[in-house]
Amino acid sequence: MKPLPILDPKAAAIDVGSEQLHVSIAGDSPKVFGTFTGDLHKLIEWLKSNGVKTVAMEATGVYWLYLYELLEEAKFQPVVVNGKHVQNVPGRKTDMSDCQWQATLHAHGLLRGGFVPPAEIRRLQDYQRLRADHIILAASQVQKMQQALERMNIKLHDVISDLTGVSGLKMVRAILNGSRDPDHLLSLCDEQIQKKKASAVRESLRGCWKAEHVFGLRQALELWETFQSKIRDCDAEIQKLLQEMAGPEPPPEAGGQSLVLGPVKAVSKNGPVIEGLQRILARICGGCDATRIPGFSTYMVLQIISEVGTDMRRWPTEKHFVSWLGLAGGCKQSGKRKKAVKAQRNRPGRMFCRAAASLAESVDKALGGFYRRLRGRIGGLAANVALARKLALLFYRLLRYGAQYVEAGLKAYEAKVLETEARLLRKLARKQGFILIPQTKK
Repeated sequence: MKPLPILDPKAAAIDVGSEQLHVSIAGDSPKVFGTFTGDLHKLIEWLKSNGVKTVAMEATGVYWLYLYELLEEAKFQPVVVNGKHVQNVPGRKTDMSDCQWQATLHAHGLLRGGFVPPAEIRRLQDYQRLRADHIILAASQVQKMQQALERMNIKLHDVISDLTGVSGLKMVRAILNGSRDPDHLLSLCDEQIQKKKASAVRESLRGCWKAEHVFGLRQALELWETFQSKIRDCDAEIQKLLQEMAGPEPPPEAGGQSLVLGPVKAVSKNGPVIEGLQRILARICGGCDATRIPGFSTYMVLQIISEVGTDMRRWPTEKHFVSWLGLAGGCKQSGKRKKAVKAQRNRPGRMFCRAAASLAESVDKALGGFYRRLRGRIGGLAANVALARKLALLFYRLLRYGAQYVEAGLKAYEAKVLETEARLLRKLARKQGFILIPQTKK
C-alpha cells in the first residue's frame, strides 16, 4: 500500500474547550494554551512563528467562534470540520490525542471544512437570532396573559383573533386600570368587532376578577411590552447593518444597476419594520428580488440571507446546496444492502419548509399544484419537504444565475403543468367516449 502523501507539513489543528486549547502541528506533540484573550494572541503568534497557514477545529458550542474570528483576522485559513467526520479510535479519546489526530488528517488533506458565513453575515445572523429569541419569549408572555384571563374565566382570547392586537391591548389595559364593565370594554374595540361580535365579547368579559390573577396579567403584559421594545431595538441595529451591506444606492443616471422589484408585500406580524426593506435586500442580493419567488416574504428572505449569505458559489452546484440544507434524501449502502437515511434539516432548511407550507393551499398553479399532487400520494410532510427543496433550488438559481433564469424556469414549469393537465383531460375524454375541442382565442 502506498503511504499517504503529506500535503501540508505545517497544517495545525486545535481541540477547542471552554478553559484550554490543545494545539498540534501535523500530529506532533500538542501545546496547551488558555482561552483568555491574551492566551489566544499568544497562540496566534506561536502559529505564525511555526509557519502555519491553515488551522482545523471542531465546531464546539460557541467556544470556537471568537477563535475563528481572530484566526480569520490574522490571515490564517481556519477550517471548521464536523466532529462526526474526524472521530478518533474508540476508547482512546482525549483532548491531546484528538488534536493530534485532526492535525494528522489535516496534513494529509483528508479534512473538508463546513460552511461558515462571512463576517458581515455572521453579524446579521447574531442580530437576527437574538431578535427571534425575543419573539419566542414575547409569545410565552402572551400565553401567560391568556392563562391569567382563563383563571378568571374571562374568555376574551377565545372571541377576538389576537389578544395583542389594537382592540385586545386596549381592553387588557383598561382591565388593569380597574374597568370591569363589559359595555365600556366593548366600546374600546374596533367597529367591526362591535358590529359582528358584540354579544360574544360581552359574555366573554363576565368572570371572577381575582387580584392575584389580575396581578399576573399585569406582569405578563409588562414583560411582553419589554420584549417588544427589545425587538424594536434589534430592528434598528439590523437596519443599520443592512444599509452598510447594501451601500448607497447609485442614481440611475450614474449607470447604477436598476432593480426590478416584485409587488410590494405586506409586513408580516413578526417581521421587522424597516422602511424600504424589500429594496435593500434586493441590492444586497446583487439586484435580484428574492420576494418574487412564490412563498417568500421580505422577512423570510431576511432570515434566509442571515443564515446562508448571498454568495451561492460556496456550494459547487444546487444539489450540494439542498443536500447541505437537509432537503435531499440520503442513502446508506453496505455491500448490496441499501437503505434510506433520514436527512437532518438545519435552521435554513426549516425556513424553506415554512415557506413551502405557505403555498399548500395557494392559488399558485405550478408550485401549489405540485404540493397538492404529491400530498395525495406521499402525504403532507414529505410533500412539504419536496416543495421546500424546489424553493431552495429557485433561491440558489436566483442568486447564482439571476432573475431571468429563474423566471424562465418557472414559466417552463407552468407550461409543463398545463400540458400535463391537458393530456390527462384528453385521456379521460377518450375513456368516456368524448372528443375535446380546444377553445379558439378571439
